[in-house]
Amino acid sequence: MSEPIDESPTPDRLLHTGAEHPIDPIDLVMASGQDPTPELIEKARKTLEREGASAVERVLP
Repeated sequence: MSEPIDESPTPDRLLHTGAEHPIDPIDLVMASGQDPTPELIEKARKTLEREGASAVERVLP
């Protein structure tokens, strides 16, 4: 028998918008739903250099 899925909302203390922490390239890759490979991390680093933290707004709903 499988364990029940916890459907309770994530506590606010565990959520962040990025405003209080800088966005790193790995954050951008993971926000896009991809596995962080060296190539994708490098691409994300360049994107963050070019667009800044607003780059994450393109991949988040």
